[in-house]
Formats: sequence, structure tokens, C-alpha cells
Amino acid sequence: MARLSDRAAGAVGSVGEYLAEQRRHAQLSLRQLSDLAGVSNPYLSQIERGLRKPSAEVLQQLAKALRISAETLYVRAGILDPDENEEGRQASGVVDAVLLDPALNERQKRVLLDVYTSFVRENAVPEEPAAKKTSARKRSTEPGTD
Repeated sequence: MARLSDRAAGAVGSVGEYLAEQRRHAQLSLRQLSDLAGVSNPYLSQIERGLRKPSAEVLQQLAKALRISAETLYVRAGILDPDENEEGRQASGVVDAVLLDPALNERQKRVLLDVYTSFVRENAVPEEPAAKKTSARKRSTEPGTD
């Protein structure tokens, strides 16, 4: 078996610890999570203990079962670069918080996420046109530009 690089080995332990933490937070046993995610109980145990590196597909199944962001697991596993998308990380933090909140039922979570997503889309204004408007206003208000 090929040795993992130090970074990848650290990521495997990190993703395993994170999965175990999220599983406990969701109040699921190892067997319950393995059933929900469709992976074997021994394999999930090995992932949590940092002995196995799960594929992106397995991470996606686990994220879905835990109702957390698959992107977060990809970053923890070293599949995605954490600095790639700062806005996406902030959004996934909000999504994770909503999905993990035990005080909300599934319908409330879905509605909250729909509203949040629509606000994010609505406020996603390209910066360049706004910058052009500002510079045009400055020119028209400067003395001697009439």
C-alpha cells in the first residue's frame, strides 16, 4: 500500500475526527450513520480513526447523512483547497449552522436556506459597474469639469 504524504495523512485524521464529532453532535451511533450513508460499519470506523482515506463519493454520502456541507468534508480531507472560495466557505458555515440546529424541523431548515440563498443571489452585485458609477459621479461633481 502506498504511503500517504504528511499533509494527506494529517487530513485523513482531521476528516475522521471531524466526522466523529459531527456524528456525536447529530446523536447518531456509528452503525446508524453507516446505515444512513450506505457505507459499512467497519469502514466508517476506520475513517473516523484516521486509518482510511474516504473517496469524494463516500464523503458526499456521509455529508448528506449528517446534513452538513460536503465541501467542508472535502477541505478536511485535502480534496479541496480551503482558500479557493472564501465566500463559499462563509455560506457553507451558515448552511451548516442551519442544518445542524436541532431546534428547527426539516421544513423550517429548507425555508431558511431558500430565503438565505435568495438574499445571497440578490446581493451578489458585480463590483465593476458600481465602481464605474462612482467614478462617473466624482467627475461630474468636481469643479471645473462642466
